[in-house]
Amino acid sequence: MGIWFYLFFIVLCILIFLIIKILVMKNEINHIGESLSSILKSDTNNLITIGTNDNELKKLANSLNKSLKELRILELEYKNGSREFKSSITNISHDLRTPLTAIRGYLDLMDKSNLTKKQINYLEIIDHKVKDLSDLTEQFFDFSKSIDIQDEIKKENICLNNVLEDSIVSFYSLFKEYNIMPNIDICKNKVVRLLNENMLKRIFENIISNAIKYSKKDFNVKMYDNGIIEFSNRTDQLDHVSLEKIFDRYYTVESAKRSVGIGLNIAKQLVELSGGSIEAKYKKGFFIVKLNFDKKG
Repeated sequence: MGIWFYLFFIVLCILIFLIIKILVMKNEINHIGESLSSILKSDTNNLITIGTNDNELKKLANSLNKSLKELRILELEYKNGSREFKSSITNISHDLRTPLTAIRGYLDLMDKSNLTKKQINYLEIIDHKVKDLSDLTEQFFDFSKSIDIQDEIKKENICLNNVLEDSIVSFYSLFKEYNIMPNIDICKNKVVRLLNENMLKRIFENIISNAIKYSKKDFNVKMYDNGIIEFSNRTDQLDHVSLEKIFDRYYTVESAKRSVGIGLNIAKQLVELSGGSIEAKYKKGFFIVKLNFDKKG
């Protein structure tokens, strides 16, 4: 009887020890998981620490810490490469601006009185192409600024109505130049969203600018009480195939008034970073861009 009691006592002690060890390991594993999640979400050099001497858990923590160090090295290399890339794009953009400005200046200074109609026509083509290249250079520069767009974004309560109205008014001279009569229908109800005002302005400006390039002397904006905004214009320069590529970074429709570069791609990036959605459709000869910003911002 004494032997069986002794054996039972030993087995019970072993079971209690194993249960305690399992509970400790479970807590440590949960701690490791929470620590890893916290480290990955924050910009920190912290490493995973454990409060047990278990060799297997130590090996797991060391392995994860090794991977974290390697990940930080890769992240640093990426950030450095991104900065260098942005710097290169900015420098190229500046380098292109100077000769393009000079070319346009010399074109304006040329005496066209002794030129034939054919020569004048050629000069006009050159002037248009230089303008197109200047526009693309500006968009290229704009893209270099958008590379760091995922940095901290300061948001505040913004009235969509006011920003939209201001953006439309800023294009008055271009509407006049292209003989476009805007049809504007903005709801009276003030729609407020938690957004970054500068980003919102860039979104509207890129969409409106793109619409002017495609428009057949019309431009329509409709904003609903729920905050949904639709931009539309008649065009015969698009089809359902090109529509699928309209948000691609360097997609260009050659027959537009000016080449379409990365304006809509940047608008798409900014909308998504703002927590909204953007879609484009081509219906009965109308190109429509629909914006929707979630109430949560």
